Amino acid sequence: MTPYGSLDGFSAYAEAMGYDVPVGAVAPALMRGSVYVDGTYGSKFVGQPADPTQDRAWPRTGVPGIAVDQVPPRIEYAAYEAALAELRTPGSLSIIVTGAGRVVREKVGEIEVQYANPGGDAVADAKPVLTVIEGLVAPFLKTDTHVPAIMVV
Repeated sequence: MTPYGSLDGFSAYAEAMGYDVPVGAVAPALMRGSVYVDGTYGSKFVGQPADPTQDRAWPRTGVPGIAVDQVPPRIEYAAYEAALAELRTPGSLSIIVTGAGRVVREKVGEIEVQYANPGGDAVADAKPVLTVIEGLVAPFLKTDTHVPAIMVV
C-alpha cells in the first residue's frame, strides 16, 4: 500500500505552509492520512478508480481536466494535512466510538443538562471534520443532482 504524495512532498508542503512538523514517524502518519482521505471521501469522489485493483481511490477515470494517471495535488495536500493532524494528535483520525454508552442527559444536584442531538449517529458525530481537508477535496466530490431546483416566482 502506498500513500498519496511523498515524504519530500510532505516536507515541502509543510514548509510552504509554515507548519512546524511535530516529531514522530512521518511515513506511517502519511499512510494513515491517505487512508483517512480515501475512507472519508473515496465513495464521494467523481469518476471511478483507474484500475479496480489499485489500493488508493486515486488515480481515477472520468474526472474532467485530470489525466487518468494523475493524482491531483489537492488530494496529496489533503493527505499531508491529515498526516499533520495525526502527528499532532496520534490516533485522532481513527476514533473508536460505541453508541451504547453515550450520555444524553446528566443531572448533578440541581443542575441538569441534556446534550444536543441525543438521537444522532454516535459514529458520525465523533468523526473528525478537518475543514482544510474538506476544502481541498471539494472540487473532486460528486454533487447531488437529485435536489430539485428552487423556483422563484
